[in-house]
Amino acid sequence: MQAYSDSFAHIYNLRWGFFAERVAPKLLAYYGSTEMSQQNKQILDLCCGTGQLAKELLDNGYQVTGLDLSEPMLEHARERAKDYIESGQAKFIEGDAADFTLNEEFGLVISTFDALNHLESFDALCSCFECVYDVTADDGYFIFDLNTRTGLKRWSGAHYDNADEEIIMFTRGVYDEFNEVAYTQISGFFKRDDGLYERFEETVYNTLFEMAAVKDALIDIGFRDIQFTPLEDLTRIIEEPEDLGRVFIVARK
Repeated sequence: MQAYSDSFAHIYNLRWGFFAERVAPKLLAYYGSTEMSQQNKQILDLCCGTGQLAKELLDNGYQVTGLDLSEPMLEHARERAKDYIESGQAKFIEGDAADFTLNEEFGLVISTFDALNHLESFDALCSCFECVYDVTADDGYFIFDLNTRTGLKRWSGAHYDNADEEIIMFTRGVYDEFNEVAYTQISGFFKRDDGLYERFEETVYNTLFEMAAVKDALIDIGFRDIQFTPLEDLTRIIEEPEDLGRVFIVARK
């Protein structure tokens, strides 16, 4: 899995918090309606990035552990949630989503914004599932989203973003159908506090995972009640998940 640089973490923190704002109300409503949410207030935010989603969960009274491979991302998350860290309600740990252990049991484990597509192989994804299973409380939930083949095909193309003077950004995406990987090269300049511009460049990849194989892997590890859903309604079951560009998977231990 990728560990992003200081400059890209800065860009991510400024530009991509919107997804957390979209997904937080849906996750809070879904988990808040379960008995488990009354018994276990511990949530693991896997691949927590710069902490926007973690902050939403903390603001709603949950205890949150954030795990991410990128220390620069975690620095932003810690700054965003510093009051909760001081009170003991939050902590942020550097770690690999495909190889981690924690001495806690979580009522809910989440991973959003197609973070698990960034794992380099299906074996790594299965290893991630095993790690999640080990830290999920009995009857607890694992909710994550993945880009499907339909979604990754949309990565092809180029886009120029100069919406404000703080960031000038160019993105170029390619879907490699033979290797079943999508790449996006993100480059540009951001304005520093001293008024000068600093260049950044990062290549982000998404590995394609077949939804049927994902479900089988979850079952083999021990998860149950596995459902494919859209973000708009985590209770609505999708029979043909490959038709959507992004799918949420809800599983229970």
